[in-house]
Amino acid sequence: MSYGNCEECKREYSGPRWCKACNSKRFQQDFKNWTSGNVNINKFIQSVQLSATDYREVLEWIPYNKFRHIEYITKGGFGKVYRARWIDGYINHWGNKNQNWKRHCSNEFVALKSLNNSENVTLEFINEITLHYKIAVGGDEYIIKVYGITQDPETKDYMMVLKYADNGSLRKYLNENYGELNWEKKVKYLGNIAFGLHHIHRKELIHRDLHNGNVLMQSFHCAAITDMGLCKPANYNSSENTKDNIYGVLPYMAPEILRGQHYTKDADIYSFGIIMYEVISGLPPYHDLSHDNNLAIKICQGLRPRFNIKVPQLIVNLIKKCLDANPLNRPKATEIYDILLKWRLNFDSQIELQKQIKEAEEINKSLPTISIPSTNLGLSYETHPEAVYTSRLLSFTNNLPEPKNSDDYYDERNDNIISEKFSESLQIDISRYADKMKSVEEMIE
Repeated sequence: MSYGNCEECKREYSGPRWCKACNSKRFQQDFKNWTSGNVNINKFIQSVQLSATDYREVLEWIPYNKFRHIEYITKGGFGKVYRARWIDGYINHWGNKNQNWKRHCSNEFVALKSLNNSENVTLEFINEITLHYKIAVGGDEYIIKVYGITQDPETKDYMMVLKYADNGSLRKYLNENYGELNWEKKVKYLGNIAFGLHHIHRKELIHRDLHNGNVLMQSFHCAAITDMGLCKPANYNSSENTKDNIYGVLPYMAPEILRGQHYTKDADIYSFGIIMYEVISGLPPYHDLSHDNNLAIKICQGLRPRFNIKVPQLIVNLIKKCLDANPLNRPKATEIYDILLKWRLNFDSQIELQKQIKEAEEINKSLPTISIPSTNLGLSYETHPEAVYTSRLLSFTNNLPEPKNSDDYYDERNDNIISEKFSESLQIDISRYADKMKSVEEMIE
């Protein structure tokens, strides 16, 4: 694609209204006018600016006094997140008339994400900003864009400056809007997330912490993945992921990860399968259970969330493949995205899917209202006091059993993720397993 030629050097633009040669010189001439106070951060930003071929690839050092109306939003696993208005807005192109950068979205909200105790810049912060930048480039709107880096003058913590998602987390969005979501919108949002995950995997990276708080809903009703703090190369092999050092949100973690095995792309697919369940049902996974050692045992024994509504079998089957106990049986992100894209682009002409949707809606109309927990004020459900949906370190006292599917997992007569019969049988098996492991531990002692 040709973007035309630069007015100054007459070379072909490398991106929309972007001359890499000229803009690199402009950035370089400005290096003396700013500093982050940290050599590594300076080098990183400068390297990105010199190599940018497009405004979407630019990162900036943004002085903290360029933000107004800063307010606390939430706390994550590694730091805090704030909302603020960025006075200038992001660089879009060079203005030849006034010989300065032309900026877009001035005075609009951005998110400021701090990393605790990052005054002495840790490798974790450099790793996250680097990976988030690499992933966001080319991720369209399905990966939250990073604009630059700033520093809180009081705490001295460095902060990532990110695109602000007006509608908050996926969980918040479902709580407030689930009753308005039709099947087409659900498929669309899942397709957004699947593309984002496909984009991450295509760069040979693994997210490693995909859950309902790390998917954000933007103002134009598009779901996007964020929080790359644990993102690692696909060939990354570290002893950090052991039985005594597992980090994440338990309901979204694949059984093999709960047992201390290394992360793979397949583990991200399992997390996506749980998100699929959540978007379709509206409910957080295992919201009525304690997120403890017993739940980890049950998941390894084949427990999966159950729908309390009728769901088209095509969708159920895709979720089941994602949640298969054997990682090798789970589909790739690109396969999932292709399926969801096909459904989304030709939604009304998907004969079998439309047939199943019609059947499901008829059945759901006859269900008691308690089965569909939606009210005029949003979703209505109770959460167990020991259900935790923020990332944390997990440590399991018992050796978890070998992961397996439920006995009737792929039985055609089972139209849910797992059957009610199998779900009930786990309540008995769990007590037997706990007693068995207790006996083994006593013998070892």
